[in-house]
Amino acid sequence: MSKITTELLLERAVPRSTRLRKIETLNLSKLQLKTGDLDPRLFSRLRHLQKLDLSDNLLDKFPNSLTLPDLRVLNCNNNKLEDVTALKQFPLLEELTYENNVYLTLNDDYKVMFLLQNLRLLNGKDITKLANHVRRVNSRKLTSKVTAHWEKFFRDQLPEKYTPEQVKSIRKKFLKSVQTNVVYGPSSLSEFTRWRVKMIAEEFLAYSLGLELNSDTEPEEKMDENEEESTESPREAAEDVAQVVHIYDPLVTVTPSKRKRNHSKSSPGNKRSKSQANTEEEAAEDVSAEPLHFLQCHSKGNSREDFKTQLWSCVFEPVLDSGARKDPIVSSSRTVATCGGESVCLIDCETGTVLKKYKVATEEFFSVAWTTLTMEISDSRKKAHNILAAAGRRGIVKLIHVAADFCYGEIKAHKKPIATVCFSPTQETHLFTASYDKRIALWDIGIPDCDYNFKASQLLVLETASIPLRIALVPTCPEEYLLAGCEDGCFAWNIKLDKGQKSRPFEAIFQFPDEENMTTSHRVDGLAFLNDDVVVSKSSKPGCIYLWSWSRSFDAKGKGCQRTMSAVILAELEWSTTDMSYLTLSTCPARGYVFCGDEKGSVWMYNLSSYTTAWGSGKGKRSERRIAPTQILQWPELRVNGEQPPEILVNNVVADPAFTYLVVLTSVNITAIWKKS
Repeated sequence: MSKITTELLLERAVPRSTRLRKIETLNLSKLQLKTGDLDPRLFSRLRHLQKLDLSDNLLDKFPNSLTLPDLRVLNCNNNKLEDVTALKQFPLLEELTYENNVYLTLNDDYKVMFLLQNLRLLNGKDITKLANHVRRVNSRKLTSKVTAHWEKFFRDQLPEKYTPEQVKSIRKKFLKSVQTNVVYGPSSLSEFTRWRVKMIAEEFLAYSLGLELNSDTEPEEKMDENEEESTESPREAAEDVAQVVHIYDPLVTVTPSKRKRNHSKSSPGNKRSKSQANTEEEAAEDVSAEPLHFLQCHSKGNSREDFKTQLWSCVFEPVLDSGARKDPIVSSSRTVATCGGESVCLIDCETGTVLKKYKVATEEFFSVAWTTLTMEISDSRKKAHNILAAAGRRGIVKLIHVAADFCYGEIKAHKKPIATVCFSPTQETHLFTASYDKRIALWDIGIPDCDYNFKASQLLVLETASIPLRIALVPTCPEEYLLAGCEDGCFAWNIKLDKGQKSRPFEAIFQFPDEENMTTSHRVDGLAFLNDDVVVSKSSKPGCIYLWSWSRSFDAKGKGCQRTMSAVILAELEWSTTDMSYLTLSTCPARGYVFCGDEKGSVWMYNLSSYTTAWGSGKGKRSERRIAPTQILQWPELRVNGEQPPEILVNNVVADPAFTYLVVLTSVNITAIWKKS
């Protein structure tokens, strides 16, 4: 039931009134109002309302048909507004305030200046001169650029006699291209520019080709500040990609050197058979890898001198139509997505070619994840496409249709940075986002239609006790349980959607050894499953990587939330003695490998395939000694323009499912690609 009634409106009128049609000033502040509470049928009776105060509520948008024909002053301070275009329904508006709406930006200011021709004051400032410039000069310049773009790239593509299908096709291509390539003004206003360009282009097509004008002012293809899609722009983006620095050869002299392999020794309590020992020896020999490429493709401003940009996340692209969910060995291509700084890159690991590059000037990307969506392309035909999600400091998830070279949308997921994201392996549209706001959210990103319209919705919020750094879905029940490594421990949640509770506390926190005692309080900055049951987690405790059993540690039958459970440790890996945090680990389940970089640029590799069988049977005892790495790949003697890069930290290292390539992300803006020889 709506919070707003006729009686409430009469009571909150200033002064109080006996008739809705007599109300001229109305104060609806501090009522916890949501968008659904603004009933258009009730508001349509406020025919003479001139001043409306909706401050300090929970509004995320305005309904499109409030019908307040005489509204002159509107206060929307301290809400959760995400969009301002619905304000065009108040054409007589003269004064507007919407301060402390965290999702609104300078681009929204310019939108309302254009939409509201009578607006004089915005957030208490006189914007008359600026608004006139936006409405006249800005529009004139953009109209000229849109027309020129049509004449240069599209006019000759349309035959003298054209069919409706040809018009529809050229319209779609033109709208997409013109929003990408027409640039005007500062990059901080690029979202507004694209919004206006689309509007102008629609009007141009309606006039030139007699098409029906789309009255919806919302951008069909929404991108953000300075996003550059490398293969989309005719000239500018092509030049941008050409400046990517490939620093392996000839600019760099590389002298690879390796340490002698250390093979793990069997503990007295867990003797290995001869065949097991041979298997491990063969696997160790098979792990030999050589450096293939060293790339500097995330540089700010494409500067060759940038050795400060941190690289954080990389994921191999799934292969389409490969039965990827059934066979992990054939579920990945040689294309990897990497992120760091203001950009996301797609790299061919074999050739070292940067295939595509996406940039958002005001962003710092921390995480990327792939999913495959079956999308409608035309005439009700459907096709599978890979979609890349990228997120970072701004708390916004970018959704990129890679084959189309197009960032088609965004989700304003959190008000604080997003540390990591991952898709469900069973529900292709389900995306988890873990944020510095101490929440993990589950989103349904929806499936875009042929015009890239989509609808995202939040399904679940998991409350964490500290900042979540890494998340992993339990392989045997990915729709039931999620595990997270956080700043202050390792936690588990029940994520079944058939439970009524949308916001949930953690169900369990795990204890780990700490000298002589067990503790729950430690930073877990590395977390992954080695197989269906074995969890690999890295602690902030120096040199500490544990392998432990999920099924033997988590008591699913226990009742109540926030229970403390002791992790059943299977083994501990020998690793660097550094206490430096956020050097994360990864696994290659199909090959039984664990990878973790260190503070010296080296990659520690562990072949654990000979251990997993014993662990899986439940008979394997905890190894008495730490398991030594099968091999350590040392950072080569790398020189750029005759000089060595500064101290190199390996932030992340990931192998493709078949373990053909190994991608190493560093703290000095260098992506290293190794290939198993």
